[in-house]
Amino acid sequence: MQSPHSCVFCAETIQDSLFAESAHSRAIYNLSPILPGHCLIIPKLHYQSLLELKAEEFEDFMHFARRVTEGLYHIFQADGFNWTLQDGASAGQTVFHVHLHLIPRYLGDFPDPGDWYPVWAKHEEEILDSRLRPKLSTKEMRAIVQKLKKEF
Repeated sequence: MQSPHSCVFCAETIQDSLFAESAHSRAIYNLSPILPGHCLIIPKLHYQSLLELKAEEFEDFMHFARRVTEGLYHIFQADGFNWTLQDGASAGQTVFHVHLHLIPRYLGDFPDPGDWYPVWAKHEEEILDSRLRPKLSTKEMRAIVQKLKKEF
């Protein structure tokens, strides 16, 4: 498991992808988005499991995720959203800092909207937390984050 000292979400470099904050949570753009608009909601403090958040932090986390999702619907003209969170290694968690994926969905992004689930289940680590997925360049990330900051 990861400690706050080795956690990518606790590192100072996370500021490069940060575009919005609440009292206890942050919204960051995914360095390797599955689809345009793929963001993460993370608690400001280092928790490995969603179950570790105090009630106030959990409420903030969920309300903030909803507010960010509403903004992303507008910004990315999404038709729908997947929220996904892997809690524990057996669930596919590879970064051991709680993080909720917000993934905008679009009509036709998969042959059938339900195709997302078997694809995700089959390639869970490859798709969501893989170091193999192509990463945005610094320039691309900076441009997207600046756009999001203006909106939020």
